[in-house]
Amino acid sequence: MTRTELFEKTKSIKPADRQAVLKAEARQNSLAKPPGSLGGLEEMSVRIAGMTGNVINRIGRGCVAVFCADNGVVREGVASAPQSVTRAQTINFTRRLTGVGALARSYDCELLIVDMGVKDPIPEELYTDIPLEDTHKIVARRLRAAGQTDSIADGPAMTEEEALKAIETGIEMAEAVHQAGFSIMGAGEMGIGNTTTSASLLSAITGKTADETAGRGGGVNDEGFARKKEIIDEASAEFRAEGGILHIPEEMRAGRMLDALIRMGGFDICAMTGAYLGAAAGRMPIVIDGYISAVAALAAYVIAPDCADYMIASHKSFEKGYTLAIDALDLKPFLSLDMRLGEGSGCPVAFSIIRGACDVMADMATFEEADINDDYLEEIRNEEKYQR
Repeated sequence: MTRTELFEKTKSIKPADRQAVLKAEARQNSLAKPPGSLGGLEEMSVRIAGMTGNVINRIGRGCVAVFCADNGVVREGVASAPQSVTRAQTINFTRRLTGVGALARSYDCELLIVDMGVKDPIPEELYTDIPLEDTHKIVARRLRAAGQTDSIADGPAMTEEEALKAIETGIEMAEAVHQAGFSIMGAGEMGIGNTTTSASLLSAITGKTADETAGRGGGVNDEGFARKKEIIDEASAEFRAEGGILHIPEEMRAGRMLDALIRMGGFDICAMTGAYLGAAAGRMPIVIDGYISAVAALAAYVIAPDCADYMIASHKSFEKGYTLAIDALDLKPFLSLDMRLGEGSGCPVAFSIIRGACDVMADMATFEEADINDDYLEEIRNEEKYQR
């Protein structure tokens, strides 16, 4: 895939179906309840209608795509955990022994585990080439024999060819999830050092310095945190000098976003960016997990703004910078659990709530069906003070 081919492909992404949204709002207003009394569940069901084009939707099993990759910047001392954790957790995903693995079991959803560039070798018998053929194996899509990216402290993390291939892989995984019959997907990641790469990208997109975009990640010490912020500011300086990608002319943003991904992205973040684009192209809802997932979502939005219509923010991440990313997307998380694990761990929880929101729309009786005269609600419907 070339740069031009990527941007052409994103033109297939269409905004939410406005007519379906209006019909869904009308149905919500006809259900036997005070208007607005189910709060965010009502909003959720209406948004899903806009995504699918159908007023009534059933959310079946969900699938969380977990993109795994190492980052060369780790050698700068910016992470508290050793890189060996990336390999260990990638393997543990296959055994469902991680946080997202346990939650996937609990909420009856699937994992799609993808090796984009894990540094330490993984046994060959754990790999597969075909997505979702065996969900207890790892899809082999590593971009370099050595695994990890170059350090963003020294220059670009990857080549343009690698960035485009990673994005293309994310699109491929979203298409595989859709073709396998899943009705919703989530985007997760695993890669020691990726709070540094994601904060760098967020600084490049928003124009903010590391003081506003970077947190301590897994708990880096004071010296490591200072070095982390220094690297973030240096890596994003070119883009911040322009005011941030969101503040340059619209016709330039997609190209500059790709430039930023090449300079600062991880293979995991590039692949997640592709997953958001692929889900939107297939009109499939996709759930944002935490901070890193949100930054990748924002990168996808910069490339193709309409793809945000298919994104759902799950939980409000504890990680600094998350709110910057979500506000830029004009989305609102509906869970507040102080989570900051990553992995896509917020997605299985979110799937169940989204499923419930759609089931209310489908199964709840209207006033007419419940044989209730709703004239008493006219004042509430017409008075702004009663509205949420």
